[in-house]
Amino acid sequence: RTSLLESRSDFVLHFVNGPPDTCHDVCLCLLCVQDEGAYQEIPITHHVKEGCEKAEPSQFELLKVLGQGSFGKVFLVRKLMGPDAGQLYAMKVLKKASLKVRDRVRTKMERDILVEVNHPFIVKLHYAFQTEGKLYLILDFLRGGDVFTRLSKEVSISCSVMFTEEDVKFYLAELALALDHLHNLGIVYRDLKPENILLDEAGHIKLTDFGLSKESVDHDRKAYSFCGTVEYMAPEVVNRRGHTQSADWWSLGVLMFEMLTGTLPFQGKDRNETMSMILKAKLGMPQFLSLEAQSLLRMLFKRNPSNRLGAGPDGVEEIKRHTFFSTIDWNKLYRRELQPPFKPAAGKPDDTFCFDPEFTAKTPKDSPGIPPSANAHQLFKGFSFVAPVSLEESRSAPICVCVRCQMHGGVAQFADVYELKEDIGVGSYSICKRCIHRVTAMEFAVKIIDKSKRDPSEEIEILMRYGQHPNIITLKDVYDEGRFVYLVTELMKGGELLDKILRQKFFSEREASAVLYTITKTVDYLHCQGVVHRDLKPSNILYMDDSGNPDSIRICDFGFAKQLRGDNGLLLTPCYTANFVAPEVLMRQGYDAACDIWSLGVLLYTMLAGYTPFANGPNDTPEEILSRIGSGKFSLSGGNWDSVSDSSKDLLSHMLHVDPHQRYSAEQVLKHSWIALRDQNPHFQLTRHEAPHLVKGAMAATYSALNHQTCKPLLEPVAASSLAQRRNMKKLTSADMS
Repeated sequence: RTSLLESRSDFVLHFVNGPPDTCHDVCLCLLCVQDEGAYQEIPITHHVKEGCEKAEPSQFELLKVLGQGSFGKVFLVRKLMGPDAGQLYAMKVLKKASLKVRDRVRTKMERDILVEVNHPFIVKLHYAFQTEGKLYLILDFLRGGDVFTRLSKEVSISCSVMFTEEDVKFYLAELALALDHLHNLGIVYRDLKPENILLDEAGHIKLTDFGLSKESVDHDRKAYSFCGTVEYMAPEVVNRRGHTQSADWWSLGVLMFEMLTGTLPFQGKDRNETMSMILKAKLGMPQFLSLEAQSLLRMLFKRNPSNRLGAGPDGVEEIKRHTFFSTIDWNKLYRRELQPPFKPAAGKPDDTFCFDPEFTAKTPKDSPGIPPSANAHQLFKGFSFVAPVSLEESRSAPICVCVRCQMHGGVAQFADVYELKEDIGVGSYSICKRCIHRVTAMEFAVKIIDKSKRDPSEEIEILMRYGQHPNIITLKDVYDEGRFVYLVTELMKGGELLDKILRQKFFSEREASAVLYTITKTVDYLHCQGVVHRDLKPSNILYMDDSGNPDSIRICDFGFAKQLRGDNGLLLTPCYTANFVAPEVLMRQGYDAACDIWSLGVLLYTMLAGYTPFANGPNDTPEEILSRIGSGKFSLSGGNWDSVSDSSKDLLSHMLHVDPHQRYSAEQVLKHSWIALRDQNPHFQLTRHEAPHLVKGAMAATYSALNHQTCKPLLEPVAASSLAQRRNMKKLTSADMS
């Protein structure tokens, strides 16, 4: 563009503005000076190279609805042909007839901007095409959803939602690099808000939705349109005196303030009052923020855009040099080498668990669009686009139709894909059955959860996130069908661990230590990730097959499991510790982790002794069992104990210690000599004196007594939070547009 302007003096850059009292958008055009002195507008567009394959709707299979607005929908789709057959994308579909003139201009501008942009923190456009009535943008499918939807899923508190400063530092740094890239292309973003910040499956951000972005040439050129979400608007946008890229840095400050405090810096009872506050109100700076955070906010909230941080000749470098970002390695950040503070649950490629169920529950349907006026078709001339990488691949790869069998595709119900068989187990909130995949005839287990009795979200998140561990049950599929949720998992054909051990006439210390090592190693992995199981009874530890090999052990049933969360409700990785967690939360987490170890101690005791430590039989009352547990006394003499090593007794004493603060951690168990030197443990065969059903009955009585006394706090849904209510007020809830 710049070279064209420099070489052709008869072309000038022009912003077409509506009257001052309207909200007409700005369209970037080249004005060709004709001989008569008149001007002819020529839109700046991009065209597909002649001879290249154009995409069309029939090449994409609709799987789910990801979002919906007043102009159209966003679908999860699968490419059916071409070199990228089977690839998942997000398909944005807009009805031409529903678009006003300014909206048509915005859509065309969004397409043109996405063609130009190639950046690790900005969503990528793969295809753009149109039919007589609709426009299609094929974009990256980002399984993490948007930042606010993540908050809605992660937070179960009734107060406002906040991020930690470490979270904010990471996300703002990636956003700053994305905005700087746009600015270097002469683009003002103008609509920075949590809904437009997506997370990929690794937890990195991707900026999306360029319908309100505006192409410019340099900082001296200004746009005058009134657009964007009013709470995030810079003062110069509100008063329509013209704005440049500096307006985006104000919006970055608004986003930072909101993420750190859970509230907006300037928000009145209505739109007019909010705009007045943006222009005049004094910023109320929360004193709980660090001095570095307060300093950055003050420098971003300069009402004179020329004085704002990032508006100087160094641009984004001014922001990068600020002390708030002193710990950021910007080169590693750009290369995506820094660990994000939050990693979305990673299940199957087409999982949409991170998206709003208000949309994903809808049937994906793309109905024919009503043809627009003739001039609308002219506006979108040259709309089609194929990303260069797709073109290169298409020249070398044959076009084929994807016929891959899908475990879970489109709108299929559980019963369409699986055939239910006999019961495996029955619980208070769920029932587990064997099932068979109708196409492959493969056997699986399905846990059917009644959502009216228990929210399965936490269990699903944990299984999606950690189910790839070799000793954690693998989640294969999830079907949400209203009242019931179906969790399809691998089938544990080897049965319960304790069943298998008790059926063996003889069992040695060496075998017991190998079993305990595998289970404790898995528990240690979970605890290091901030996950506590809280229900590690032997019936939830099973064998994958009949081999009896400890490697085939799986920890199952995460119905009571919890993930460590910060004060803001977001999950915490090991690098985010006590600085961001309330002491009582850490204490509770430590208590739950100690309970996991206590359960493993009960299992070890039973494996070695042949009976349980605190219940004499299935008929013991809960009061009797709890009294023995509370006393912390158990026998380590008589029977098998006369043949068991002192090392195993020492480990047991630490695992079953009545004081959870003095109880061993999983890491300490693994370092104990009985585990670390397990290959040297005795081969001596320990005998079984009690019938297996009596031992299992006593074990069941033990955990029944424990569960009987457990009180679980009631938490309000995130919809009660002020942030969620504010978002819901703005959410477009138009009727189905099909």
